[in-house]
Amino acid sequence: MQEDSAKIRRGKLTYLPVVPGRLEFALHVRRYLLAARPAAVAVELPRPLVRHYEAAVERLPRMSVILIPESGGLDEEQNGTYIPIEPGDPFVEALRTAHEIDASILFLESEAAGKPHLVGTYPDPYAVELIGVHKYVETYRLHPQPRTPELEAYAAAMAWKLQGADPDAETCVVVSLNALDPLLDAMEAPQDEPAAPRTQLFDTTELFNLHPDCLAEVTNEMPFYQELYEELRDAPEVSRIDRPKWQLRLLRDAEREYTVNTGDQMHAWQRITLAKFGRNLALLDEQLLPGVYDLTLAARSVVDDNFAYEVWQTANRYGMQLTEDPPLETLNISGEEVWLRTRKLRIRRRLPRIRQRMIPASLKSRKREKREGDWASQTDGTAICSYPPEDLVIEDYGRFLKRYAKHLLSEERSRVEPFTTSTLDGIDLRETIRNWHERKLYVRELGKFSGEVGALVIIFDEDRQHRYRYLTTWLGEHQNESDMAFYSTEPFEHLVGPGIGRAEYGGLLMTLPPRRMYDVWNDYEYDAAETKAERLLMAALDYSVERHVVYVAAKPPRSAFRQLATRMNRKIVYVPLGQLSPSKLKKIRVVHVLDSYARRADAKQYIW
Repeated sequence: MQEDSAKIRRGKLTYLPVVPGRLEFALHVRRYLLAARPAAVAVELPRPLVRHYEAAVERLPRMSVILIPESGGLDEEQNGTYIPIEPGDPFVEALRTAHEIDASILFLESEAAGKPHLVGTYPDPYAVELIGVHKYVETYRLHPQPRTPELEAYAAAMAWKLQGADPDAETCVVVSLNALDPLLDAMEAPQDEPAAPRTQLFDTTELFNLHPDCLAEVTNEMPFYQELYEELRDAPEVSRIDRPKWQLRLLRDAEREYTVNTGDQMHAWQRITLAKFGRNLALLDEQLLPGVYDLTLAARSVVDDNFAYEVWQTANRYGMQLTEDPPLETLNISGEEVWLRTRKLRIRRRLPRIRQRMIPASLKSRKREKREGDWASQTDGTAICSYPPEDLVIEDYGRFLKRYAKHLLSEERSRVEPFTTSTLDGIDLRETIRNWHERKLYVRELGKFSGEVGALVIIFDEDRQHRYRYLTTWLGEHQNESDMAFYSTEPFEHLVGPGIGRAEYGGLLMTLPPRRMYDVWNDYEYDAAETKAERLLMAALDYSVERHVVYVAAKPPRSAFRQLATRMNRKIVYVPLGQLSPSKLKKIRVVHVLDSYARRADAKQYIW
């Protein structure tokens, strides 16, 4: 008897324990069969479905589905049990590779002893690439599932079939990890033939082609990964599934489609937040890496529904699947028909369309140029000013950010302590749960923040590629409007009206009271700054009349600026850009520049 966890040797039988539906174990099975080339391969699959499995394997890499109808026959709605046949399943890979090496195939599951409802919870299969198959299987077997009479009968039926095989043939037995030990125990004694089944559920089974649109819902592994698996299964030099690399490739492909379809660009802070959010969702599912649902949810939460749609569509991409494949009928089924306890995610895709709704006759259409270049010819460039409705929006958002910064400062000064005589400002649930083993309640005393927040800096893009070439400083027109310095794209390269240019902020500085700011971009006092963002931060520390300066960006400023702020009796309050609403940031990032005050009267006809 030989045993190394990854494979277990009993005489002429070699057992390969696998996790059903997982690519790592499919590759492990293929590599072993190609190396060992046994005379026979036994798989934990139902014997009555041999014909359908053989036909499905012949169609690979195209995916199929076996439908086992409910008792009473196949009705019009095709109710029953669906079994997807996918290339990333280790049992399917065992059949496929067995054909390649001309090994005989043995199906172990009996029609009489139905498969029990075993708990299919396994550690994340990516752990195989970190600790190896040996350690993975060994650790799982240290915590076996409770034995039930159904499980014992199921293992005994498989053992009976295996005991009747050719005793002199080298046989590889591919069995699920949760049925391994019951099968090994059943093989220690001769088993009786299972009783004949009472009903013939398999008589009316059918094989169907799967529609490409439903693959991601019904397969164990996302189709995008299985397509990559198809590329490496015949590459002997590749011995591992690199899921993080594949996930990055999926997100990059989705990002390219997102940019093409919407015109929007993803930013570094969004990628970082997406990675963290996806990791946290995976931890909630007790996994190491996020699945397709978690990736799509993270994409919708961090970016928007359009990006979530592209992530889902990319995950569902499987170029080898056919919409129609005669003589098989094609089924487009949902995940609810295949799996229990499915989760739903609603994606509201919003793309610009030529015709969105019926426009009332009284509503005037947006004005356009009669001839190309008309608006450019009416732009003299002698002066610039802002568009007042946009000023109100960004000033209001600036006040929100200052309140948010004050909240963060109050949180920093909060104090948590065990409950004694007073609940102070309320029970701290997080700390109470964290220390629940102490059987104590923890209460929080909110910190008191006195004072106000001064200047505000928002950095959307540090502009390492020098995309934002328009640098300007303009002064507030009344006591409630801030002085502002910003860098943006060239507004008059994108005209939306005569003398009205549209630009996109790269970063901006706002400070009150108004009419105090010198031209930040030509002030030699700030020449030590390495980037435009650092120049704005230096100016904010200089012009702020309050001690606290808010800095909103994807990453915090360099430590040198903390020291500079201390010397100037200032404090930088850093707010990560990823904590703010992406839709709101997208709205305030657009700025329109008018070439004179006279344009304000007609600007509403061109700015939508």
